[in-house]
Amino acid sequence: MKIFKFFPIFLFFIVFSCVSSTKNEYLEGQNLPKFAIAIHGGAGTILKTQMSDSLEAAYIEILSKAVTAGHDILSTGGSALDAVGVSINILEDSPLFNAGKGAVFTHDQTNELDASIMDGATLNAGAVAGVMHIKNPIDLARSVMDNSPHVFMYGEGAEAFAKDQGFNMVEQDYFYTQARYDHLMRVKATEEQNSTLFEKEMLPNNPAEMFFDPILKASKYGTVGCVALDQNGNLAAGTSTGGMTNKQFGRIGDAPVIGAGTYANNQSCAVSATGWGEYFIRGVVAHDISAMMQYGGFDLEQSTSTVIDKKIPELGGDGGVIAMDKHGNISMRFNTPGMYRAQIDTNGLLKVGIYKSDTLLTK
Repeated sequence: MKIFKFFPIFLFFIVFSCVSSTKNEYLEGQNLPKFAIAIHGGAGTILKTQMSDSLEAAYIEILSKAVTAGHDILSTGGSALDAVGVSINILEDSPLFNAGKGAVFTHDQTNELDASIMDGATLNAGAVAGVMHIKNPIDLARSVMDNSPHVFMYGEGAEAFAKDQGFNMVEQDYFYTQARYDHLMRVKATEEQNSTLFEKEMLPNNPAEMFFDPILKASKYGTVGCVALDQNGNLAAGTSTGGMTNKQFGRIGDAPVIGAGTYANNQSCAVSATGWGEYFIRGVVAHDISAMMQYGGFDLEQSTSTVIDKKIPELGGDGGVIAMDKHGNISMRFNTPGMYRAQIDTNGLLKVGIYKSDTLLTK
């Protein structure tokens, strides 16, 4: 009788154990949602011989912090767009990068900022250029995308829209950093010296020769960007920059140009570029990579390598991209000595790199 008395309870545990076992086997056999994120802090002449140990550690720390913040959003089911924005915000707030706080100076010793963001699910996008009082330009680009019928806004008009959207404006001195100002002075001095030599016919009869000066050439680089895949299978990309040191005449590079510096499409990939913007605009770099995948059947690495290792150098430019396909595969391709970069892949593995030859495993 005692056996039969406890039999229902015994039977319950047997059934529960079988159901749990079956459930676990079922879950183990399923493909759980994949998500991943990658960021860059600009490509260019980045050499270990010119980097102190403390500065290198500072770059690794902020890159790790930025990519982890975006990954935290993805891990809790947040959108790729939100992850991109948060990661870029952290880079914009750091004086180490040419975006937001660390923006470079124009010829007139002002700071002009550009940014863009794109949603791979809808192909919706937002971009701003030439803004001078926006702490985080990527947020304004997102607002253009979400809260206006437009894609691209410039200068005073973009800032008027920002005020209408409730953005807090900052003074120009917020963006001032001594290192960026000193770099402007060096660029101006080198440019003046080269101009004098050119006038005295001590340089070849080609103004482009002036751009081969390493200081002037280095002044063309510096951008931050992010690509992400969320658990819903949506891709997003964003890019933010202070532009080119000593730029004049309202020059705009590739960072805010959809298809050049930023592109995202769930059918192919998400891309954020960094490099000599004029060539990336002419090469329509970000969209080119996407189109090779969507229409040409190439994989992610084939597409990025063709564009960055072949097409852009043949045009005369250099730089790099971070890209992610709809499966969460990541490509970080650049043809310069270095690119600040970090990623957390679909396995949750964090990697940070600075120089051409390294990928530093930090987690």
